[in-house]
Amino acid sequence: MKAVWSGKVLAYSSQTELVEGIHYFPDQSVIKEYLRKSDTKSQCPWKGTAHYLNLEVEGSFIEDAAWFYPEPSPAAAEIRGHIAFWKDVEIIPD
Repeated sequence: MKAVWSGKVLAYSSQTELVEGIHYFPDQSVIKEYLRKSDTKSQCPWKGTAHYLNLEVEGSFIEDAAWFYPEPSPAAAEIRGHIAFWKDVEIIPD
């Protein structure tokens, strides 16, 4: 799978974790140069606390377009060390 936005591949992996229809990419498969820190957090009743990341590619910016669970609940342990994308980011098979 690939995560693509603004003509750039943000992440690429053949081993994503699919949870609730969303592909979570292994941390090492994500191009970190496009990620920017966000202070946004949200709570999922069964996964835990999500931390968000902003995206910036060649001057284009999307707020809170990626997220991860640094300490997921035991029920969501498979997404530890993974990052997911949404908003205008396309997730496409490769």
